[in-house]
Amino acid sequence: MIEFADLSAVDMLRAFRSRELSPVEVTEAVIQRIALWEPSLKALYAYDPEGARIAAKESEGRWRRGEALPLDGVPCTIKENIATKGTAVPLGTAAMELSPAAADAPPAQRLREAGCVILAKTTMPDYGMLSSGLSSFHELARNPFDLSKNPGGSSAGAAAAGAAGYGPFHVGTDIGGSIRLPAGWCGLVGLKPSFGRVPIDPTYYGRVAGPMTRTVADAALMMRELSKPDERDPMSLPPQEIAWTDLEREPRGLRIGLQLEAGIGLVVEPEVRAAIAKAADAFRRAGAIVELAPPFLTQDMLDGLDDFWRQRAWAEIGALPRERQDKVLPYIYAWAERGRSLSGAQVHRGMSQMLAIRHAALKAAQPFDYVLSPVSPVPSFAAELASPIHDPERPFEHIVFTVAANMSDQPAISVHAGMTASGLPIGLQITGKRFDDLGVLQMARAWERLRGQGPEWPRAPRHAG
Repeated sequence: MIEFADLSAVDMLRAFRSRELSPVEVTEAVIQRIALWEPSLKALYAYDPEGARIAAKESEGRWRRGEALPLDGVPCTIKENIATKGTAVPLGTAAMELSPAAADAPPAQRLREAGCVILAKTTMPDYGMLSSGLSSFHELARNPFDLSKNPGGSSAGAAAAGAAGYGPFHVGTDIGGSIRLPAGWCGLVGLKPSFGRVPIDPTYYGRVAGPMTRTVADAALMMRELSKPDERDPMSLPPQEIAWTDLEREPRGLRIGLQLEAGIGLVVEPEVRAAIAKAADAFRRAGAIVELAPPFLTQDMLDGLDDFWRQRAWAEIGALPRERQDKVLPYIYAWAERGRSLSGAQVHRGMSQMLAIRHAALKAAQPFDYVLSPVSPVPSFAAELASPIHDPERPFEHIVFTVAANMSDQPAISVHAGMTASGLPIGLQITGKRFDDLGVLQMARAWERLRGQGPEWPRAPRHAG
């Protein structure tokens, strides 16, 4: 039964409809899978197996009565910073005062309304400001492909849960790569939608919620529900009818850019470069017009964004009583504290770089229908580190391929491209024009067909459970 945990949502729903399986059986299989993996992975927060069993039984009843909801009975997890009613939202940090959330945030509400079985929240680093599972509140999250490695972040637990088979649906958030980076490092599909496509609360410039799944088809199913309107998000896009599950599209004739260099940040490692170039060759053989896309980010842009985000973090951390400041992860405290000395003019110049990145990204993307690039210049790194460099003075050298789409509102997706010789996943990023979320999903699906079989999902360690 435990292998039911590896079914896609598409297959689960088909089996529920035909009465071959029930949500109760599938939920129990996922609970057994969690029992095997979770002692090693530490992916979950507020895990509620009994609540999941009750929800699965209710779902089973709806299927029997012919009253099934759109995603009825599909197990899911939700990132810790997306509120669920009755559960505290620590934002990954021990410095937060804990109180139960009054209501579900929009992404959680949409999945609950669609009948998903919510198993747990997933872990994240302090304030969501690391591409790592390192946290002062949660135990250290690890990568199922290699327990000595990082799952990435800030959607750390979501990525680990997806790769380990804690059900097919996982929701992450992304302000600089926090869905795509962990998805890439854990072999998953991770979509950062166009800004405003998925209503979210609280809102912030560049911040989005999106699906983390094993297949593009499952990500599309999630988007069908997550993109439904919610008046709590004043920055959300107008409601739009999108055929989310219409994924079949040929790349023939499309103009595709290939960006293998970001111009700044970490150097792209040879295995990563080779995997992305191989994907570009596959699109070319399928009839796409593939041309090199030049780098467009500058160090001033990245440094300005760093200044602005440091000051934003310090505005919150610096206002805490000293005893609570002392609970913040030391790396995050050291990074944020430099915001204390920044002048208003420096912060303004930093914020202006968000607009500079936006203009540069959209100008660079203009000649192309889609752009291929690495998700990260490097594969996953040691679990105990905050980033591949682990230096608070150089915190964003690894997000140079992901951050621009947050500033430009473009949809971008991570999809598995291949493995390193040491068995670590490599992510391919596909970026589209603003609001072309369906097109990005279609290109990711085209890549799945061109690529063939995805990663061989890791098995739970024998000592676990």
